[in-house]
Amino acid sequence: MTATITATTASAASTKADAIVIGVVKGPKGLVLAPGSADVAKAFGKGLLPALAGLGAIGTKEEVTRLATLGNTKAPALVAVGLGETWDAEALRRATGAAVRALAGASSSVVLALPAGDATSVRAVAEGALLGAYSFTAYRQTSLADQKAPVASFTLASSLKDAKKVVQRAAVIAGAVNLARDLVNTPPSHLHPVELADLAADEAKRVGVAVEVLDEKALKKGGYGGIVGVGQGSANPPRLVHLSYKGGRAAKKKVALVGKGITFDSGGISIKPAAGMEEMKSDMGGAAAVIATLSAIAQLKLPIDVEAWLPMAENMPSGTAIRPSDVLVMRKGTRIEVNNTDAEGRLILADAIARACEDGPDYVLDVATLTGAQVIALGTRTSGVMANDDAFRTSIVAAAETAGESMWPMPLPADLRKGLDSDIADMVNTGPREGGMLTAGLFLKEFVAPGVTWSHLDIAGPAYNAGAAYGYTHPGGTGAAVRTFVQLLEELSA
Repeated sequence: MTATITATTASAASTKADAIVIGVVKGPKGLVLAPGSADVAKAFGKGLLPALAGLGAIGTKEEVTRLATLGNTKAPALVAVGLGETWDAEALRRATGAAVRALAGASSSVVLALPAGDATSVRAVAEGALLGAYSFTAYRQTSLADQKAPVASFTLASSLKDAKKVVQRAAVIAGAVNLARDLVNTPPSHLHPVELADLAADEAKRVGVAVEVLDEKALKKGGYGGIVGVGQGSANPPRLVHLSYKGGRAAKKKVALVGKGITFDSGGISIKPAAGMEEMKSDMGGAAAVIATLSAIAQLKLPIDVEAWLPMAENMPSGTAIRPSDVLVMRKGTRIEVNNTDAEGRLILADAIARACEDGPDYVLDVATLTGAQVIALGTRTSGVMANDDAFRTSIVAAAETAGESMWPMPLPADLRKGLDSDIADMVNTGPREGGMLTAGLFLKEFVAPGVTWSHLDIAGPAYNAGAAYGYTHPGGTGAAVRTFVQLLEELSA
């Protein structure tokens, strides 16, 4: 069940709900109320800050303090969430999410009396609330009663004239992120390439996006040697899904999105260690992000043409699996010597990138949970961005910052390209361990047509949260890159 949200100009203190959320700031002389909470403070008189301070609140980021309102407001419970000494939109988004997670199981309806005096703040609060209220219970039955139900509805108090419009947009974005989360969280027993393709098609039809699905016979006939090769070790055949969104007469830009859809990655014959392998259900996080992005832009009716290519396969070891030293003939005709079957993502992406370029797009962006090297270099919360155009790479990182996602520009050093040379074919699929994230990007660059502006996003760490919840982020799938893609496409369409 998806939470709902509305905006109101009415007093937060007089709005009926189960709980009310306000912000507090860590000031130089103690606790300070954040903007948006004035009418709540007025309803309490002079007792609100002393009561919160007496409960230990000091205003640090995402600190949550609960207080009974004792009839001072229409809501019986109050939650004060810390914003730190200063805050930006992402800090506000995370604080809202933290407060909402704390209210799970205790409140069904919540009033948000947080800083929301401009569009940026309204967007942050609304997104934080809806992302914080996420839950994934599709595969629970006997333990479902033990789960704390997330908040079901929100009322955001704001004096902003266009608050309702901003909130509606935020609901679309959060819904798309949560869709990507659902897809990533779905167990691989229920999400083989065929099922993922069907879900992509269902969502596309729901929002009015054209869809085409290439099965294993069409892939073989079309020369998609990378997708066919990776998928041949599994009993579950590969797919290539093509989603097409047309932005109407006002559309001036044509963008292609490519998302890696490995529904489970065992590593193939170059098998992975058992520890942590269960997280490899998230190896289709790139495809999930692209499916969700197409859903969002269709609902927002952006004036831009977007073609999405989603290569899907299951990487399994078997008697029919590709072997180290096998040579695959790619869509572009390039011969690839496979020296590591666990570097399969770049093989299916290469085919899809080559196909995407055949339509002559202005931009191609691929997104993938591609390398462990990304996690080593940037950690689990920051994605790496590579591109064949520095200005385009900069615009993506800037869009990510606006959207509230952490991304960092990475180079594509020409000297590393030699590490991909093969003695018997055009290239090998993996180079030296050093600079592994970058050599993966250089591999993909080989399949970009001349004159096409391209970027590669490695979201290996950020796509899946294997740790505890924080801010609006829950354990499991995160929906990484969805907000950045929507923000970037909005900017390109402007």
